Amino acid sequence: MHQNRTKYPQKKVQMYQQLQELPKKYKVIALVRMEKVRSSQLLPLRKKFKGEVEIISIKDKVAQKALASLKIPPVEKLADKLVGQCILLFTNMSPFKLNILLSKNKIMLPARGGDKASIEVVIKAGNTGITPGPILTDFKEAGVATKIDQGTIWITKDSTAAKKGDVISVKLATLLSKLDVKPVEAGIVLNSALEENIVYNQEEIVIDVEKYRDAFARAHQEALALSIEIGYVNKENANIILAKAAQHARSLATESGFLTDETKKVTIQKANARARALAGKLKNYTPQ
Repeated sequence: MHQNRTKYPQKKVQMYQQLQELPKKYKVIALVRMEKVRSSQLLPLRKKFKGEVEIISIKDKVAQKALASLKIPPVEKLADKLVGQCILLFTNMSPFKLNILLSKNKIMLPARGGDKASIEVVIKAGNTGITPGPILTDFKEAGVATKIDQGTIWITKDSTAAKKGDVISVKLATLLSKLDVKPVEAGIVLNSALEENIVYNQEEIVIDVEKYRDAFARAHQEALALSIEIGYVNKENANIILAKAAQHARSLATESGFLTDETKKVTIQKANARARALAGKLKNYTPQ
């Protein structure tokens, strides 16, 4: 039907042209599947990464043709992953760094039926501004105590509508939306990325920053302890090694009775204690 088609919508033409030019401009192409992303998440990201990351919402068929036409095998491999509604990110930033930055830019969104609560959902006491009606049943089913005052529904006390991890029903999602309560934390995770002719999948891009931070801290602590134990001096352990050596020297001087300005008081006290102990034994001594 469309074999002889010569005209295409302007948006598709522009997208096709962009997808041919951007891979030549940037070192990294990253893919995000939109089934796990809401369009409301994209606007703040476009603003935040302006000048660093170009975010393009695509149509899979157009994108596949545009990228395949570049005749670059790794790009063609990434094009095969463009199924369904996706967005492409073009940048010179490492895909690992980009994924970490995206994970830090999470936002709270209204719930949809079937979503899991990311937080404990607390509905605060006060005037909702909602007029009484069938919605009172939704408040009751959610376990929210209400009263009617001055023609509107008031919540009489703070109420927990859902705990973290609970599945939110369609009715509760509608109620929370009317109350402007946003219980779903949403972030963007890269599905795959291309850098220097290497295509990374989602599992390979994810870096547990806290895990690596803890591992580096533990390795640093163990290395520091080992260097102190063997007396390997560097700028990080010099003070500790000197303090340890000074303590050993004081202990040796005290134990051997060698008097210095630092040890004479302790040495004399120790000698005095020993003399008193010996005197006590001699006092109770009975010759055989």
